[in-house]
Amino acid sequence: MFTPRYVKHSKLLVRHARKFLRYKRDIMDTETYDAIAGDIWRLRAGLKQRDKKQIESRAEELDAKLHQLMPVTWESHWRENCEVILVAIVVAVGIRSYFLQPFKIPTGSMQPTLNGIIGHPMTAPPPNILQQVAEFILRGRNYISVVSREDDEVLQIQRQKFFFFFTWSRIICEHQKFLVYCPPEQLGSDFRVSPGIRYRRGEVIARGAVDTGDQVFVDKFSYNFVKPHRGDVFVFRTRNIPDIGDQTQFYIKRLAGLPGDRLRIEPPRLYVDEKVAEGYGFERVMSAKDGYRGYGPGHLVLSDPHKEFQVPAHTYFAMGDNSYNSFDSRWWGPVPERNLVGRGLFVYWPFIPHWGIVR
Repeated sequence: MFTPRYVKHSKLLVRHARKFLRYKRDIMDTETYDAIAGDIWRLRAGLKQRDKKQIESRAEELDAKLHQLMPVTWESHWRENCEVILVAIVVAVGIRSYFLQPFKIPTGSMQPTLNGIIGHPMTAPPPNILQQVAEFILRGRNYISVVSREDDEVLQIQRQKFFFFFTWSRIICEHQKFLVYCPPEQLGSDFRVSPGIRYRRGEVIARGAVDTGDQVFVDKFSYNFVKPHRGDVFVFRTRNIPDIGDQTQFYIKRLAGLPGDRLRIEPPRLYVDEKVAEGYGFERVMSAKDGYRGYGPGHLVLSDPHKEFQVPAHTYFAMGDNSYNSFDSRWWGPVPERNLVGRGLFVYWPFIPHWGIVR
């Protein structure tokens, strides 16, 4: 870091010039080859002597000759830029496919460990634009304010995707339409907006804040070499799970049971092989504090506190930390081993309140 810039530039120039000679040696005439090789030798000698003026003058001579042999054209700039972009895309796709995949928490089944999309109805108008920008960066919070321009009735709410990532809602009324940065589910459950509701002119249809779900990096690499651990927060595909309606989704839950484990729920506790489940994640849920409510009874399995469920071979039992509001293995059974994607590693955005390693 303490090397002068002209020395760094000259060393880089020497390296490129030697590479150029190797590439062009078979088609270059002897006179030109010897001239470039001589300039390289003289520049290297100047570098050894640490003479600034000598280094700069010889570097300029070598650079000028190389430019004569390799004139810079607009095509070369475009070619280099395209190569850089292509390499960046290939690297990004490779990392996403085999190492780290970004995943957005869509629902509240893991709250308060991981937040899904949450709507906060408000009566006051949104804050000033600077505060909105700051809250969006730090909290992933977006403000909405939809006011009816005339007496009207909501006919339907359509989901719209932008850039395959951002989910909006189009509220279609008889005489007007609104595009809102909030998923239809939250408009219905948190803001009570649904087809059939009538609004008068000037009446608020939806107003408040919408917190985006936590954005998590999923480690897709580790499970190729080590078995999943009980207590992992893991992501899996819903394919081949018959009792889940849409089998093209990804779910994120806590791994509550390994193959062969005998599970039982006696609210608020989860028992594994007749012992209270151990681990930071389980203990936090069972404490029924700080937003946690403990483990609740299941539907298809774990509905009876006196009966155990044994996890079949090559499957894993998934449960949400928000047990009373989680659609998980208690409803549709264990997750096949081939469905596993990876474990939740790191919340990279928003920065408040869960930024950091997922536990």
